[in-house]
Amino acid sequence: MLKLKGWRKAFQSCVGLSLRGRIFKRHSRRGVNADCVIAALEHLLRQVGGGFILVWDNSRPHRSRKVAGFLARHPEVVVEWLPAYAPELNPEEYCHGNVKERMRNQRPDSVEEIEEAVNRGFNRLRRRPDLLLSFFRHAGLRVNQLF
Repeated sequence: MLKLKGWRKAFQSCVGLSLRGRIFKRHSRRGVNADCVIAALEHLLRQVGGGFILVWDNSRPHRSRKVAGFLARHPEVVVEWLPAYAPELNPEEYCHGNVKERMRNQRPDSVEEIEEAVNRGFNRLRRRPDLLLSFFRHAGLRVNQLF
């Protein structure tokens, strides 16, 4: 059984939501740092196939010099910053929260089981555009439909 202490560092996810109802995710087996953020951005660029607007919070990895250098080399990625601490304005926080809530009573025996449960949660959300739309609305964004 995994001990609760240290669990958060054992498995992390970087997640992006699009107004098309797509969920992009990249998992890491360590705490999120600049290298993890860059790997997630590279993954997102490959998946999207072009530029995009990134609405981001002010977490330390997002503000790192390494990430700033990556973004400078990729002008097709435009960053719009959320206020310093405003998770209620970030639709992705509701997405993550929904997956975590569904996992609340699970007792994974390994990091692999955590990853499987997280993947199941995001796959479930991919089939629920109504929930994805509610995450944008709950963040105060006036979105009437997913495109």
